[in-house]
Amino acid sequence: MFKLFRYLKNYKKESVIGPLFKLIEACFELAVPLVMADIIDIGIASEDKGYVFRMGGIMVLLGVLGLSCSLTAQFFAAKASVGFGTELRTDLFHHINTLSYKEIDEIGNSTLITRMTSDINTAQSGVNILLRLLLRSPFIVLGSVIMAFTISVKLTLIFLVIAPCLAYVIYKIMSTTIPRYKVIQKTLDKTNLMTGEMLTGARVIRAFSRQQDEENQLNGTNEELTRLQIAAGRINALMNPLTYVIVNTAIGVLIWSGAKTVNSGGISQGELIALINYMNQILLALLAMAILVTNITKMQASAVRINDVFAVSPSVTDNGNETVTEQSNAPCVEFKNVSFSYHQNDEYALENISFSVKKGETVGIIGGTGSGKTTLIDLIPRFYDCTCGEVYVDGVDVKSYPFKQLRQKIGIVPQRAVLFKGTVRDNMRFRNEQATDGEIIKALKTAQAYDFVMDKPDKLDEMILQEGKNLSGGQRQRLTIARAFVGSPEIVILDDSASALDLATDARLRKAIAELQGSMTVFIVSQRISSIKNAEKIIVLDDGRIAGIGSHAELFADCPVYKEICLSQLSEEEVKGIGK
Repeated sequence: MFKLFRYLKNYKKESVIGPLFKLIEACFELAVPLVMADIIDIGIASEDKGYVFRMGGIMVLLGVLGLSCSLTAQFFAAKASVGFGTELRTDLFHHINTLSYKEIDEIGNSTLITRMTSDINTAQSGVNILLRLLLRSPFIVLGSVIMAFTISVKLTLIFLVIAPCLAYVIYKIMSTTIPRYKVIQKTLDKTNLMTGEMLTGARVIRAFSRQQDEENQLNGTNEELTRLQIAAGRINALMNPLTYVIVNTAIGVLIWSGAKTVNSGGISQGELIALINYMNQILLALLAMAILVTNITKMQASAVRINDVFAVSPSVTDNGNETVTEQSNAPCVEFKNVSFSYHQNDEYALENISFSVKKGETVGIIGGTGSGKTTLIDLIPRFYDCTCGEVYVDGVDVKSYPFKQLRQKIGIVPQRAVLFKGTVRDNMRFRNEQATDGEIIKALKTAQAYDFVMDKPDKLDEMILQEGKNLSGGQRQRLTIARAFVGSPEIVILDDSASALDLATDARLRKAIAELQGSMTVFIVSQRISSIKNAEKIIVLDDGRIAGIGSHAELFADCPVYKEICLSQLSEEEVKGIGK
């Protein structure tokens, strides 16, 4: 938890002023019982109404001053806590962005979302409470005991007896609830995961009429979360009654012993009332301490989860890499004895992959499901680092490139078409913020998206909803393809990006890409033979290994895996025409 306090470094002034004004407010509060004692012992005892009114005015003044200090403290504490939350959230978001696919896969999207939102909000609330109550409550307790000592040392011993009892109660509740809140947050991760899956797969769920099953599954998780929260809440709920019992018992003993002392003339009636007021102040301070303990407990559990993310170091970094000079005569992309494992063990997703691609060449990559096609192209922009071997771009090992320089060379179309809320122009400029409308239109024409975009009422200013919900699947794919071509990258990677396109559109797209030969190196990953058969070089993958490299005709003649794929997709006439 203390590791997170570094995010208050820019709010040192607020972090000091907030608690300071709370201490000043506490001083005014501690003075009130003494004024009350004087009203009883002097004003009421001598029936001096003027004195009573004057001292009553002083009490009102102390109250106003205390309120002013409290409001000031609240303002600065809120400013510091909100600033803390903002900087923590920004830094965590930046750290998550530095993680490679490997770390994000291992941690999971749902838990990252929970830690970015719920856990940081909990930590922010905890900081607010800490700044307001951490010093004030102990100061009130200590100040009340000291003030009581000035009145009666004997009766103040009662105050000292209850302190260990209250400390024990607070310690037991904190030690019991911290582990429970950790479990609650993990269950909340699970709930978020299920909710996200149900929202994403709403159409599938309805298509199979599984709404009730999904509701039952979510209800089960919700019931578990409710049970855990109620259990933790019950333990926390013991705080108030236990402290009330202890303090009120002490007040009863104080009244009983104090009455005898007043009878014997040891203290005055007003001083006894002041002692009771100080005991009540201790009670209220301890109740505030109970709130503080509850929030610290939650903050501690959330802080551990946040720090766990910060503790994850990215396995793929460009630290220390400076801008490199490419080799003009080198292949555009080259793999040398590359093997890759997702779990750093002997089970390779890719094994002993070697090939080279010339600049301006179009390369098709095909293979069965799970053969490693996407894994292979993910190594080019260095989303993952290969376990063995080297990957070169323009004659330079990708591990030597700064990320910005390497990825600026590459336009990528992922398997899942991802668009962001904003205009068509905003989405097209995602790769190159300085792209002109002319460049955007050129990319749209290449991706066969120009016609439907120009048919929209606002054309390039047409608003796209989150994830492109107001577009068809084929339209989303064409826009993501166009986005990859904006800025004329050296390398374009199309990862099964035509799956939602009809055959005619796919054919026009392949023709447009063929016209780009010489200016761009294009990798086309596809399940369709028709999408890659005209590529200058085709790489066939089978269970993570290269089964063959060559042209369409060469592979049909020499590669059994490729021939099997062709026979399953091409007509008899097309098969007979191969090689002619």
